[in-house]
Amino acid sequence: MRVATINNRFLDACRRRPTDVRPVWFMRQAGRYLKPYRDLRAKHTILEICKRPDLAATVTLMPVEILDVDAAIIFADLLLPLEPMGLKLHFAAGEGPVIENPVRTSQDVDTLSISNTDDLGYVGEAIQIVCKALGGRIPVIGFVGAPFTMASYMIEGGISRTFLRTKRLMYSNETLWRRLMGKLVDVLGPYALMQVASGARAIQVFDSWVGALGPDDYVRYVQPYSRALIDRIRSSGVPVIHFGTGIGGFFRELHAAGGDVLGIDWRINIDQAWMDISYRTAIQGNLDPAALFAPLAELKMKVHELLKRTGSRPGHIFNLGHGILPETPVENVKACVQFVREFRLQ
Repeated sequence: MRVATINNRFLDACRRRPTDVRPVWFMRQAGRYLKPYRDLRAKHTILEICKRPDLAATVTLMPVEILDVDAAIIFADLLLPLEPMGLKLHFAAGEGPVIENPVRTSQDVDTLSISNTDDLGYVGEAIQIVCKALGGRIPVIGFVGAPFTMASYMIEGGISRTFLRTKRLMYSNETLWRRLMGKLVDVLGPYALMQVASGARAIQVFDSWVGALGPDDYVRYVQPYSRALIDRIRSSGVPVIHFGTGIGGFFRELHAAGGDVLGIDWRINIDQAWMDISYRTAIQGNLDPAALFAPLAELKMKVHELLKRTGSRPGHIFNLGHGILPETPVENVKACVQFVREFRLQ
C-alpha cells in the first residue's frame, strides 16, 4: 500500500518557514464552478449540505482531488452561528442569505443566546470526516466570520450596499453595539475552537464587509473585537489568517488586530502591503478572481508577476483576492495551480 505524502507547505508558510514551492489554495474552491457541486446543489439546499456532515465533507474534498491544492477549507457558511443565537436564516434564490428576525433593538440583543454553540457540532463532524479521508496529506482550514461582518448581516437582515442600519446603530448607540460585538466574540470563539478540536489545522477569519468602514471607525468600533476573537483562536496554537476585503485604506490597522497571516484582496499591491507591515506576519493573496477568465498565457503572466512581487521571502500563500466566481472555467483554475507549482525565481 502506498503511503500518503504529507504536504505541510501551507502550514509552513503560515509560520513563515521556507517551502519548496509556493503553497496554493483558493477561497470558495468548493463551489458552483465545479459541476459535481452543481449536481449536488440541484438536490440539496446550501443549509442542507452544511448540516449533513457527509455532504459537507464530500464538497470539501472535491477541489482537493480536482485541483491538487495544498489545503482543504471546510464547506460551511459564515452565517451558521446565527441560528444557535436565535435568528431565523434562509437563503432566497437570487438574493442570498435572509435573516427573518434581524437585530435592531436592545431587546433583540438581550435575547441572543451565546450558550448553544454545541448546535454547530455538525461542522466539527464534517471536519473529522475530511481529516480521516485525507489521512494527513494536506491540512484542513476551518473558518469563522469576523464580528463586524456577522453583526452587519444580523442588523441589515441580509446583504447590503450601504450598511446604513449597521452604521446608524453603531453611531447612535455605542453601548448596544459593543454588547452585540461582545456576544459575537463569545459565540465565534468557541465555534472556532471546536473546529480546531475536530482537526482543523488553521482558522481563517473572514471580514467580508469591513471595507464599508473608514480607518477611524474600524479602530474604534471593530478592531478590539476582531483582536479578542483572534487571540482566543490563537490560544489553541493554530495559525489564524485574518482576511478583509476593501481594506486598502487601513490594512495596517487590520493587521494590528492580529493574526499569523494577513489576507488581502486584489485592490492592494501585495509587495507594498507586506513591506508596510514590516513582514511581521505571513501574507496571503491576492490575484483578482476575474484573472481566471483570462487566456492562459495572460493568466500565467499574472500569476508569475504576483509571485515575483512576493520574492523569495518565506511566508507567502498564493490565493485569490476573494472567492472563485461561479462562472470560472475549471481548466483555468487547474492551470493556475500548475503555474504556481512551476514558478522559480530567476
